[in-house]
Amino acid sequence: MSLAAVILAAGKGTRMKSQVPKVLHKICGNSMLSYVLDSVAAAGVEQKIVVVGFGADLVAREVEGRGQVVLQEQQLGTAHALLQVSPLLKEFNGQLLVLCGDTPLIEPDTLVRLVESHRAAGAVATVLTAEVEDPTGYGRVIRDGQGQVKRIVEQKDASPQEKQVQEINTGIYCFESAGLFEALDKVTPANAQGEYYLTDIIRAYASEGRTVGAVLLANQAEAVGVNDRVQLAEVDRVIRARVLLELMSSGVTVVDPQSTFVDRGVQIGRDTTIYPFTFIEGSTTVGEDCVIGPDTRLVNSVVGSAVTIQNSIVLESYIQDRCSIGPFSYLRPETRLGEDVKVGDFVEIKKSDIGNGSKVPHLAYVGDATLGRKVNIGAGTITCNYDGQNKWPTHIGDRAFIGSNTNLVAPVKIGEGAVTGAGSTITRDVPDGALGVERAKQALVLDWENRKKKKVDEGKDS
Repeated sequence: MSLAAVILAAGKGTRMKSQVPKVLHKICGNSMLSYVLDSVAAAGVEQKIVVVGFGADLVAREVEGRGQVVLQEQQLGTAHALLQVSPLLKEFNGQLLVLCGDTPLIEPDTLVRLVESHRAAGAVATVLTAEVEDPTGYGRVIRDGQGQVKRIVEQKDASPQEKQVQEINTGIYCFESAGLFEALDKVTPANAQGEYYLTDIIRAYASEGRTVGAVLLANQAEAVGVNDRVQLAEVDRVIRARVLLELMSSGVTVVDPQSTFVDRGVQIGRDTTIYPFTFIEGSTTVGEDCVIGPDTRLVNSVVGSAVTIQNSIVLESYIQDRCSIGPFSYLRPETRLGEDVKVGDFVEIKKSDIGNGSKVPHLAYVGDATLGRKVNIGAGTITCNYDGQNKWPTHIGDRAFIGSNTNLVAPVKIGEGAVTGAGSTITRDVPDGALGVERAKQALVLDWENRKKKKVDEGKDS
């Protein structure tokens, strides 16, 4: 039978105190909504619909290519939100999962179990429930003497006795599509919130004697919704622990999981070691036998095998095998390092290609440059790539040696095997094998120490 899903993601999330829609807040590098979409897809859902409201354009961009979007212009409650998708499901005949976009811990297997239980019972509706020690804030699941679900009561509408119930509604349901929207049309806002509650159709179905099922969560943590920054951090911690556990199980050494932060989706090869206070983010991939950290951040970068990176920042860069980076290096976007490249302490590289075996050992800036193989960049070297209006390129040939404190004023080319003298400002091309030197003539003042002392003494006498 067919299976569809509706994800409710229209709310602002006022407790987040943010201009960003709640469901777009990041957890381990991915939006909350992204986790729910992934779980729904992994559960075998064929049609996915996301109901958007606050920040609709932003949320729609997140959903693009992964599902359909329906706008709820006024946020009048969960029943009203679900009613907005009826035009898209006119021809649909099967089961409909309904979830909230702020429950990123929900697992695909749980959704599969919910659907299977719903089908096996021949239910018209099945609610996913959880038993918690402190049910404050959640809707309570009220059963009759035979254990059948009678209704779900929201916290603000519950009696003192009903508030003692510890079985809660997770906000995740499985419905039969037939007759669902007709039932939603009959829901009224007769509650303390003045909203159209989706839970009211559970009461309606039960009162009609129709089968309403319930599936109890084996792991109640899956039901956790994120409503504020504290809960966001708590869920982030759970998912990061899962990511690190998977990495360690695959052969990666994480020296201190409590102080290591790796986004979901990052790929790391076996026998790589990650030291504390390291952040590996976005679509980064790291090869085998690497040493990353401590105090290192990698973002959307590709790192080969046998690479060492310590106390450094690498952004949107490509690093081939056996490179050594850091400490205190800064690789900015569009940096490409060949094999066996050394980038040392206090070096910044931007939008540059560094050839195999080349070295930028320390205290240098390389921007908009192309370096050949086995180039050596002396300490204090700067590519002067910006004239105040435009960026200009620097080209350095194979085996060139750039003396310490050289200023390479772009556009300029240094030939293969060429050398620049230390302290030079190079404004013209240097041919292959040539030496380029530009310095003022050194002046000497002989007997400087005695002359200076004599002048000081004369000043005292006067």
